[in-house]
Amino acid sequence: MNPMPPTHDDSEDTEHTPAQRAAAASRSTWVSVLVNLLLSATQIAAGLLTRSQGLVADGVHSLSDLIADFVVLLANHHSQKDADEDHPYGHHRYETAASLVLGLLLLAVGLGMLGSAITKLQQPDAIPRVHMAALWVALGALTSKELLFRYMLAVAKRVKSSMLVANAWHARSDAASSLVVGIGIIGNLAGYPILDPIAAAIVGFMVAKMGWEFGWDALHDLMDRAVDEEEVAAIRRTLVETPGVMDVHDVRTRKMGDMVVVDAHIEVAADLTVEAGHEIAVEARRRVLQRHRVLNLMTHVDPWRRPDGDHSPAPCGRP
Repeated sequence: MNPMPPTHDDSEDTEHTPAQRAAAASRSTWVSVLVNLLLSATQIAAGLLTRSQGLVADGVHSLSDLIADFVVLLANHHSQKDADEDHPYGHHRYETAASLVLGLLLLAVGLGMLGSAITKLQQPDAIPRVHMAALWVALGALTSKELLFRYMLAVAKRVKSSMLVANAWHARSDAASSLVVGIGIIGNLAGYPILDPIAAAIVGFMVAKMGWEFGWDALHDLMDRAVDEEEVAAIRRTLVETPGVMDVHDVRTRKMGDMVVVDAHIEVAADLTVEAGHEIAVEARRRVLQRHRVLNLMTHVDPWRRPDGDHSPAPCGRP
């Protein structure tokens, strides 16, 4: 999964407001719903008619995508709710919870397909030959899923949504699984029937692995995991560059869905009035919220004094 850009750049063609992000997420997910609805029905029906276990497994994978899409739509709706008395920071973690559900869903589906394929491999003589039509359905599914992945990932990057990134890579796992299934069907048609359930087992393993990774990442985010060091350094730099801020320490972050909550201690000249120090803190907060994907910044103002015996002027542009 590609990492999110750590800082905000006004020159980027991105959609930042909650309404824009919600609309983009809804559009891309409904496209995925329509594609997966068509694919799952076609693959499962064709797999049963052509006696291809790999194609049926791929169809079940597409069906899990369809369920995942509705989970994303539900989470996207709830995550846009305004803050209330019970949720003073808003409902952004609905997205993280949705990513966890997606991960668990993928893990369960993958393990189920893997178990089914292993059962079939224990009876190699009972594996049927598949019909040529199964290969054409697999190739069509592969093309559709790869195009869907590229579209969904582009939208996810534009709105900077980890939930949509997870769903996009879910679509890519479908494309990879269709490729494996296609190879298995080709092997079956060439006289090696065992390759079809082997392909189904590989698909199951791929799906389970991706589900574990998504679920594990979401679980850590729900436990207040900090953002990466590069993004923390960028936030600290914005604070230090605020006029009146002499130094910054104890910058702590925690993820809140795709947003970030920050706590920081800023140091201002010790001889300033309380009002002046407060105004500097307000300006520092404004800059951080404007330049970064920060939901809220809590600042603690500390006095800054020159080291004993140091009569040099303060840093350029500061008191």
